[in-house]
This record gives sequence, C-alpha cells and structure tokens, in this order.
Amino acid sequence: MPRTWFAFLPNLISLARLVLAPFSVEMIVERRWTEALAIFVVAGLSDALDGWIARRFDLRSELGAYLDALADKALLVCNYVTLAGVGLVPLYLVLLVVTRDLLIVGAVILCRVMDRPMTIRPHFLSKANTAAQIAFVVMLLAALAFHLPMPWFTAGVWLVAALTLASLAAYFKRWVAHMHS
Repeated sequence: MPRTWFAFLPNLISLARLVLAPFSVEMIVERRWTEALAIFVVAGLSDALDGWIARRFDLRSELGAYLDALADKALLVCNYVTLAGVGLVPLYLVLLVVTRDLLIVGAVILCRVMDRPMTIRPHFLSKANTAAQIAFVVMLLAALAFHLPMPWFTAGVWLVAALTLASLAAYFKRWVAHMHS
C-alpha cells in the first residue's frame, strides 16, 4: 500500500482522542453528563478503530503505539481526576490509577537510563484493568446522564482498585525479571 494520508490515519485518530480529553474534563466540571458520556464513548470507540485500522492495513508504528497509549492514559487519568475533583470518585481510587501509570512509565524510563530498554507488552490483567476503568467511567457517566440508580458503585470502585493493583503487580514482576535477566 503506498504511503498516503491513510498511512497516518491511526495516528490522527489517536491525536483526536488526545484532543477530546480536555473537552471531557470540561463537560464533567460543568456537570453536563450526557455530553461527557458522549465524548468518552466516542473516544473509546476511536481507540478500537485506530487499533483495528493499524492492524488490518499493517499501519502499526512505534509512534502510533506511543500516541495510542498516551491518548488512552490522558483520557482515563483526566476523567478519573476530574470525577474525583467534583466529588464523585474516591480520591484513593484516583491515586491508585495515577500511581500505577506513573510507576510503569518510571520503570520504563529507568530501564532506558540504565541502558536496559524494556518493551511493555500488554498483560491480560492490564487489559482487564483498562476495560474495568473504562466501564466504570461509562457506567458512572451514564447513571448521571440518565438519572439511574448506582447500586453497583462500591463494587465497581473495589473492582477497579483490585485490578489496578493486580496489574501493577504483574508489571512489577515482569520488571524485576527483566532487571535480573
């Protein structure tokens, strides 16, 4: 396939998702739940779309992998921090979500500085964690947008917390093995 604008489409979609993060934050701050939900869902669908296009048309790139991860983390972290800021998500959950991501990024940077580069491959627990984090935000925003009861809220908080810790432990185990190899 010739390198045309289409070759950059997955990266452009990731960039668009990155741009959506502040709009999502603004909608949450303004308590415009329907709009916040719509932005978050569109961003989530764009994540699936850019990945599918990259795999289907063999357009994967290192830049694309970084942009995709950055856009995902920006969207999730911005939403969790903002939802905590308006009093809807417990601060400890946000600290867990953000700390996990910072520790993983810090470990990768440390490996590079020590001239022992490490490639982060998604772990099953990481995928489950990301799915739970996304589902929690979607369910919360949907409940707020459509005035639905939230009997699941506490269980959702604990599920996200448990998967975040389990995912961090799995990455830590990989990091330790890498550093001792």
